[in-house]
Amino acid sequence: MGLVGERVHRLCLALGEVPGMRLTRGSTSLDGGETMSHPVINTRCPGDQATPCSWNLTGPEGSLESPEPVSSPYDRLDCTYTISGYPGYGVEIKVLNISLSEGETVAMETFGGAEPVVLANESFLMRGQVIRSPTNRVSVQFRSPQPASPGTFRFRFQDTTLCPLLAPNPWPPLAAACGGVIRNATIGRIISPGFPGNYSNNLTCHWLLEAPEGQRLHLHFEKVSLAEDDDRLTTHQGDIEAPPVYDSYEVEYLPIEGLLSTARHFFLELTTDSSGASTGVALRYEAFEQGHCYKPFVKYGNFTTSDATYAVGTTVEFSCDPGYTLEQGSIIIECVDPSDPQWNETEPACRAVCSGEITDSAGVVLSPNWPEAYGKGQDCIWGLHVEEDKRIMLDVQVLHIGKGDVLTFYDGDDLTARILGQYTGAHRHFKLYTAMADVTIQFQSDPGSAVFGYQQGFVIHFFEVPRNDTCPELPEIPNGWKTTSHPELIHGTMVNYHCYPGFELVGTDLLMCHWDLTWSGDLPTCERVTSCKDPGDVDHSRRIISSSKFPVGSTVQFVCDKGYVLTGGSLLTCRDRQAGGPKWSNRLPKCTRESELFAKVSPSGNPQEGPNIAIAIFLPVLVVALLIGGIYLYFSKLQGKPSLQLPLSGSHPYDHITVESAFDNTAYETGDTREYEVSI
Repeated sequence: MGLVGERVHRLCLALGEVPGMRLTRGSTSLDGGETMSHPVINTRCPGDQATPCSWNLTGPEGSLESPEPVSSPYDRLDCTYTISGYPGYGVEIKVLNISLSEGETVAMETFGGAEPVVLANESFLMRGQVIRSPTNRVSVQFRSPQPASPGTFRFRFQDTTLCPLLAPNPWPPLAAACGGVIRNATIGRIISPGFPGNYSNNLTCHWLLEAPEGQRLHLHFEKVSLAEDDDRLTTHQGDIEAPPVYDSYEVEYLPIEGLLSTARHFFLELTTDSSGASTGVALRYEAFEQGHCYKPFVKYGNFTTSDATYAVGTTVEFSCDPGYTLEQGSIIIECVDPSDPQWNETEPACRAVCSGEITDSAGVVLSPNWPEAYGKGQDCIWGLHVEEDKRIMLDVQVLHIGKGDVLTFYDGDDLTARILGQYTGAHRHFKLYTAMADVTIQFQSDPGSAVFGYQQGFVIHFFEVPRNDTCPELPEIPNGWKTTSHPELIHGTMVNYHCYPGFELVGTDLLMCHWDLTWSGDLPTCERVTSCKDPGDVDHSRRIISSSKFPVGSTVQFVCDKGYVLTGGSLLTCRDRQAGGPKWSNRLPKCTRESELFAKVSPSGNPQEGPNIAIAIFLPVLVVALLIGGIYLYFSKLQGKPSLQLPLSGSHPYDHITVESAFDNTAYETGDTREYEVSI
């Protein structure tokens, strides 16, 4: 098993697991074409619910690919890949391909130094991107919630020299070294020290590229950015004594078709003076066999080929990554001329351009020249258009522009439409939704500000989504209810939340549906009330409280000032109730001046006080009785009725009337008299 394997085995046994180790072989190219095999060991112990997909990768170069899909019992992927290079060197990782699913993350960070440094995550990683670590150890972490169908990625890593004065490197000099000899050069990159940052002053860097026996080299210029003084890059066939085939002094534009060596060698020289600095150079080289064309290359793009050996007659078709546009060259090229095989057209370039009209249902909008710096004084406009019955979701993944630069989103197909959002400076990841099927994006950079550096700009993903003229339905909240100003949740609708008795609202009670069909805030909550309200103060008193927040069980005692007497209970207790919130046990008392209180309740000693009170009560009653009697007598006279008389003792209730009556009432005659019946 070996020493390393034995240590891993012991570690897993200590954890109560049997190690599931897998041994693979990697190879390290040595100067002269020899190879040295080295093991790569999986040091992850099984038993966790995450798929064992963590590996230690060592060597000056290699590749790293996403794990294969797995089935149960694993419910997630949690992978950690460790890349260890030669001590004193850094690690350069190039993204060859990446396609992640929803919820998946990839993070790269250094370790082995004073503190880990995050290099990149899934928000920044895209095809063709190069990440450089200042240490020789890098950790790549991949997490996926769906192990049966995870996303895919493929990275290429290699050592990169941080300082040319370190101990001799047993592996081929690479990337950021200031010069070096690269023998058996098959494919790789040469970048100036500090790239993509600025190079140093007073540099003299020499690189010698040597292809394998019987092969030639193709040199592709990815970037050349030198200070406008005496900084210079020259390329020679063979050695420095040969005349340059490219001289940055002599030509203003880069050779977009690249350079072909006549034999096995290219010699490059970079010199910088004592003043000024810039990004520097990035060149890509590759070897190809005699009788074949070299393998094409397009940065920020891809291609398909009819023959992977690129023999005469091979055709290649190019395409760009989302957000990039094909410029210069041809989309389709062909390998021609059997006597001297070469491509009939130059390779195209993929660039993030300023402005454009896009009618795709999904895509990417990038700041001009991304991931390189955008220019000063630019005014770029992009129009995004989807089906009329749809709208657009804007996923702003990267936004880091200058304070004098402005990025504006218009909810329509021109600059007169409603502004959906306007931003300057740096912002975290956010999303916007349009109300229309069109959106206009305008970017204006400050002509007077300093140019930002690498990966400074913006990355905006957009997607066609179903049209919806209403905000999403808001749920009910526990222990409360809501009222809505409009039955349909259209723009401007207000939703008001209320709490049941005994609960109080935490958060904003009023939410409004915005124009972008989002709510103005988060849902509030109703929390149980556990305290009484402040009962207030009583005039001419002081109070003694057991707790300033008046929780259930707390008390408030009132003590009147000197010269005042308390009326009511002096002690109030906060009591809980089954229905409703807590409530005080009594009402507030009062403090009354002693002299006023005694005047009301004490006897005065006046002997006429009792009769006076009786007269005060009897006289109003007598007046009312006389008034009622007078009214009755008055109306009785008007009707001709006899006055009310008291009956005599022994008299008949009816008198015998012997005189003529003026009434026409019916009479009963007996003899000489008439008898009338009177009803009262």
